Amino acid sequence: MSQSDTENVGRRSKINPPVFFISAALIIVLVAFSSIFPELADRKFKALQQGIFTNASWFYVLAVALILLSVTYLGLSRYGNIRLGPDHAQPDFSYVSWFAMLFSAGMGIGLMFFGVSEPVMHYLNPPVGTPETVEAAKQAMRLTFFHWGLHAWAIYAIVGLILAFFSYRHGLPLTLRSALYPIIGNRIYGPIGHAVDIFAVIGTVFGVATSLGYGVLQVNAGLNHLFGVPINETMQVILIVVITGLATLSVVSGLDKGIRILSELNLGLAVLLLLLVMILGPTVLILKSFVENTGGYLSEIVSKTFNLYAYEPKSSNWLGGWTLLYWGWWLSWSPFVGMFIARVSRGRTIREFVTGVLFVPAGFTLLWMTVFGNTAINLIMNKGAKDLATTVQTDVSLALFNFLEHFPFSTVLSCIAMAMVVVFFVTSADSGAMVVDTLASGGSDQTPVWQRIFWAGMMGAVAIALLLAGGLGALQTVTIASALPFSAILLVSIYGLLKALRIDAYKQDSQQMTTIAPTAARNPISWQRRLRNIAYFPKRSQVKRFVSEVVHPAMLLVEAELAKQNTVSAIDDTAEDRIRFEVDFGDDLNFVYEVRLRAYIQPAFALAGLSDEERDDEQKYYRGEVHLREGGQDYDLMGWNQEQIIHDILDQYEKHLHFLHLVR
Repeated sequence: MSQSDTENVGRRSKINPPVFFISAALIIVLVAFSSIFPELADRKFKALQQGIFTNASWFYVLAVALILLSVTYLGLSRYGNIRLGPDHAQPDFSYVSWFAMLFSAGMGIGLMFFGVSEPVMHYLNPPVGTPETVEAAKQAMRLTFFHWGLHAWAIYAIVGLILAFFSYRHGLPLTLRSALYPIIGNRIYGPIGHAVDIFAVIGTVFGVATSLGYGVLQVNAGLNHLFGVPINETMQVILIVVITGLATLSVVSGLDKGIRILSELNLGLAVLLLLLVMILGPTVLILKSFVENTGGYLSEIVSKTFNLYAYEPKSSNWLGGWTLLYWGWWLSWSPFVGMFIARVSRGRTIREFVTGVLFVPAGFTLLWMTVFGNTAINLIMNKGAKDLATTVQTDVSLALFNFLEHFPFSTVLSCIAMAMVVVFFVTSADSGAMVVDTLASGGSDQTPVWQRIFWAGMMGAVAIALLLAGGLGALQTVTIASALPFSAILLVSIYGLLKALRIDAYKQDSQQMTTIAPTAARNPISWQRRLRNIAYFPKRSQVKRFVSEVVHPAMLLVEAELAKQNTVSAIDDTAEDRIRFEVDFGDDLNFVYEVRLRAYIQPAFALAGLSDEERDDEQKYYRGEVHLREGGQDYDLMGWNQEQIIHDILDQYEKHLHFLHLVR
């Protein structure tokens, strides 16, 4: 598929009708069924989920293990140097902003909900062994690390990596269908592609809506605990409306403003609360526990990854209620989170991406679980905080606030926690609305405001309808059950990614192939003229004239010679700042050679002796840089003659033919 074809796809209508309308209709039907018959829906969907867990638990465990191995391999292999975008691409966001958005969209709210409660639940009721012992405490932290560590982030990372690679490196739409391109080719633009995107839209809407519905229960409980706000459906509906309204404002303002700013606020509040609990709590115990927990987690990661409790039938029920539930939840959320991660990761290398998405967030998550989990277990074991154990067993939504009551300045800590919960929900809702809007518009990120408002409002409306009708549990169950078919699609997509990366690596090898003779030797120039070319800082008009008078005629000569060999090629000079030469290879990858005008700031020595006004006029200079399909090659043609440019085109053409030879 040529780049021009891809660009035509990208310029289609802002709405992809099959995805937009079918998704909306199916969401309404499923919400209506779950609202009108909540008990029947809950029973049917739970039976479906239980059947999947009973008969396909081995597949879930194997799939997640393969995903973790694949992500680790990609980060450490030679493919790690490949950039998610053209070779010249630079990241859109700083490391801090990037990590803040990964953290907030990935699982920020889950840490607030389960940071205290899950370690305590495992401590009070371990899968094996005696409850409320030192060994139970160690096991509780290792299990919590296992559920929230590398496996969860690997699932998000692989989806994000697949989408970012095919979208930014190969110009495909930033939607889930692009993951299947190496397998089914251009058929991703047909019914199969529509079905995959519809699946992703429904999963994202239901995932965010059920999370929003359950989340307001924690917000309501926290407000009641802090300020005596009543706990009832009216208050919960008001909270959903407020959170949805804030999310709508955020998503309308765009990724670089609303979502980025809220994510950075989230990260700042999280670090503040984490440090306060560490300082006010048992600091030395927390640090020692973190080191020991990490060692225990890493030493058991292989055995726990493949442990299905096949020889311990009683514990297998625990597996279905915990590990498989988590694997299903991470998989069902991965289209949403993975696509969001892809959206904010353009310009990173694969190695940088894997490090940033897999290891950094996982490390922060495990530190968070140690600070809150170990401190909570210590309060129950050694400080007699039986009330905390009772709260965890009776009302998980209050566990965090009860936990903070055991610290000095508990009201301040609880207010910070309350603000974090609200902002986390807003960022989940706004990033979810942005992802669904992108999916329903064929991958476009320049959509009308009304579309973003529609999807943000849809999520809020679904959450309210299910909260009032009691259908939240049913839709959460069917969302998790949808992870089974998606995990199969994901494994096929990983194979397609590896296949495409292998071709990309061959392309890089061919680019490094030594040519027959250096370009300068083919048409030598005096060293004085060469020095003048090096020290020359031309204006835009001068580079445009060079492209028109030298580059374009050189391309015409190559085009004419190829035509004598019955090879189809074309020159496109319609763009203002570039000229493009493309050779058509049919089903194989086309050869593309572009010369683009790029602006740069002149070095200080070139501006010496100029007035401030003259500096403003003269500070920019332009280069005529060569770009291939893979991106900019960082060398300038300005000052070359026609013969040298023709030989450069042929050098790159020869390398492309060598690449096609390698992959055949």
